[in-house]
Amino acid sequence: MAEKKSNYSAESITVLEGLEPVRKRPGMYIGTTGPDGLHHLITEIFDNSRDEAMGGFANNIEIILLPGNRVRVEDNGRGIPVDIHKQTKVSALETIMTTLHAGGKFGGDGYKVSGGLHGVGASAVNALSVWCKAEVHRDGGVYVQEYKQGKRLGPVKRLGPSKETGTIISFEPDPEIFPEISFDFDKVVSHMRQQAYLVKGLRISVRDERENLAGTDSQSKSMTFYFEGGLVSLVRFENEHNKSIHRNIFYVEKAANGNDYEVVEVALQYVDDISSRVLPFANNIYTADGGTHVTGFKTTLTRTLNTYARKNTLVSEKEDNFTGDDVLEGLTAVISVKLREIQFEGQTKGKLGSVEAQAMVSDVFGEAFSAFLEENPDDARSIIQKSLLALKARKAAKAAKDSVLRKGALEGMTLPGKLADCQSRSAEESEIFIVEGDSAGGTAKMGRDRRIQAILPLRGKILNIERARLDRMLASEQIKNLVIAFGTAIGDTFDITKLRYHKIIIATDADVDGAHIRTLLLTLLYRFFRPLIDGGFIYIAQPPLYKIKKGKESFYAYSDEEKFKIVGKEESGDIQRYKGLGEMNSDELWETTMDPLKRILKQVTIDDAREADRIFDILMGSDVPSRKSFIQSNAKKAVLDI
Repeated sequence: MAEKKSNYSAESITVLEGLEPVRKRPGMYIGTTGPDGLHHLITEIFDNSRDEAMGGFANNIEIILLPGNRVRVEDNGRGIPVDIHKQTKVSALETIMTTLHAGGKFGGDGYKVSGGLHGVGASAVNALSVWCKAEVHRDGGVYVQEYKQGKRLGPVKRLGPSKETGTIISFEPDPEIFPEISFDFDKVVSHMRQQAYLVKGLRISVRDERENLAGTDSQSKSMTFYFEGGLVSLVRFENEHNKSIHRNIFYVEKAANGNDYEVVEVALQYVDDISSRVLPFANNIYTADGGTHVTGFKTTLTRTLNTYARKNTLVSEKEDNFTGDDVLEGLTAVISVKLREIQFEGQTKGKLGSVEAQAMVSDVFGEAFSAFLEENPDDARSIIQKSLLALKARKAAKAAKDSVLRKGALEGMTLPGKLADCQSRSAEESEIFIVEGDSAGGTAKMGRDRRIQAILPLRGKILNIERARLDRMLASEQIKNLVIAFGTAIGDTFDITKLRYHKIIIATDADVDGAHIRTLLLTLLYRFFRPLIDGGFIYIAQPPLYKIKKGKESFYAYSDEEKFKIVGKEESGDIQRYKGLGEMNSDELWETTMDPLKRILKQVTIDDAREADRIFDILMGSDVPSRKSFIQSNAKKAVLDI
């Protein structure tokens, strides 16, 4: 073998000091530098305050969105220690804010249970901020230190006396790290509402004090959450627009193996629906990707219901056992585990890896749920009947689907006639626009880049899938066209490796019909194509609302705020408002919505799809009072074109 010259020596090794690793590889600490990572900064700081509340040291947290892309998180906990740290020879506050892996959660009695490692999150946020300030009230005084990109701007200073205790962290994300800095009030509120359910007796407030660009509303928005009911209240909230099939909500909270440091808490209720909602948490952190606690829950749920059904002869001897899918249908469950030593897969804590959590959940939940079924026979019978219905429907749907497939509804068929496919056969560079109606479809076909862009127009509304099972869905021409175009198949034959486009772009009109079709599509994707959302393949096009001519120049505005910026208060110019994509010519559509170099695309997250599913439940479900209330409360937001 030929000898190769190597320059790999000690000089090749780069040593990053302080918080440089965070700035060099931010994705390792916050997942992404996109919108999710930006909002994760708030979560990291909030988690430290929430851990104070979990330990019984705080009962109030406030998150404030401030002008200039700044955020302030306040709590009334003990306050970060400010005395000199023996090892670092500087204030403990400075150590926590400027050093990775420094905090009160690595050992000792600082915290029984925590969501993360105090100091990893705070220092990471500090590193990724162009400005940060820590203000601490404790030991009878108020102490302050400021930072820039993770480095202190001066020593910790005592500003004066204080009778309060607590910590206030303010920060401004660094535009060098984040390409777009725009905090979403509703996204923050949604997360904080969830957290308030998880910590009984904790009051969480979110306030938006940013300036309104349009100048139409100078009042700040605020929301406050406080729940004594804990997980039971969260289950009720999730099910408020669905009809429950049994009276009592199951709930258990118990220390595992008699250890106060290891606690399992589960609440569940079945509703008249075909989808499921399982919300897992570990040390109050939402683990979107599940983990060992979810595995323990699902396995035990299936086993317990099968055992009870057989024991009480609620299913025939010839009937098959329930599968995991059968017992999940219509289920809303919240699973929360608390561990002294916790292991997540990745710094963003999306999946729990602690092996002991599976046995903890299995033991605590299994014993309590078995007792619940025995003590509530009417509820147990309703749950078993729901699972039995799901089992029979699964078999019927499979038989019908197999029949449909044998007739060639999906397999072996050519691509839909309405699909204008792209020339490329590389899924990585190919994208498909799902557009509303033949008019927009025709314009999009003329304006597209034929090499990489495919167009699939939908005619009218797609099938209402609120109660539709797979066999009925496949009989819908619109849904069948989507499934064939995607190439992944559907149901238990779904195969993401066969996806034909790595960008699936929903492009609907900016009106009520367009919003309705977009909600239907997102709900369909959430319930039957979730891996496409998890994989980041789904996008929503952001066409402009206005075209503005000023002299010989033309400008596009994608919001009322942008319009105000362009035309000013006088609204001078000839302003054209687009009611739909079909109103644009092919050049305009390409320039504003389809050109990869200029367009604005919103990547759909699982939270977006879950919210669409919730709204769909309200508008299409059987809960008439909720639908009426929703329409009345949102009527003032409607834009009427008369």
